[in-house]
This record gives sequence, C-alpha cells and structure tokens, in this order.
Amino acid sequence: MSTATAAAAVQADVSTQAYGMRKNGKQWHEPKSAFRPKAGNSGWEKRSAERVAMAAVKAKEKEMKEEKEAERQRRIQALKEKRAAKEEKLRYEKMAETMHRKRVDRLKRKEKRNKMLKS
Repeated sequence: MSTATAAAAVQADVSTQAYGMRKNGKQWHEPKSAFRPKAGNSGWEKRSAERVAMAAVKAKEKEMKEEKEAERQRRIQALKEKRAAKEEKLRYEKMAETMHRKRVDRLKRKEKRNKMLKS
C-alpha cells in the first residue's frame, strides 16, 4: 500500500517542476507567474486583420438579415393581396345576389378600369 502511494507521489513530483519549498508554507497551491498586463497584446497588423474579418462577418450578417426581412415582407404582402382578393370576391357575390349577373360583370369591368387609372 505504502509503495503505491510513494510511487504516485514520485510521479506527481516528476510531472511538476521542483521549485523548492515555498516561504509561506503553502506547497499545495499552484505557482503563479508575474502579472504582465501588456503580455497578451498583439501587433497592429494582427488587430487590423481581425477588424477587417469582423467587418466582413458583420456585413454578411446584415445581408442575411435583410434577405430574411425581405422574404418576410414578401409573405406579408402576398397574404394581404390574397385577403383583399377574397374580400372583393365576397363583395361581388353579395352584389350578384341582389343584381343581375350582367350588371355585376359590367361593374367589375368598370372598377378594374378605375383601378388601372389610379395605379
């Protein structure tokens, strides 16, 4: 039993570098490196390349959002047109109940002419 734990302790010591005894006596803590705030800074070329890449990503995202919104607006417009056609059909059917069929057809043609003039 003790040889197995001793072997594990030797293995752990080999994997971590031996720095000697800590002055504060807390050998179980990981050794810390010095705090250097400018150590992670990258060069100007790298930062500018990252900015260019980010701008390209943002442009692509904007394009995709615009395409999605255009598709949504197209569907909304198609739905509105479909509802308007249905309302018009119902209105003509209601007129046909009270009027003669030929008169309804004449009114339809007249309204279509007025629509063409307005648009």
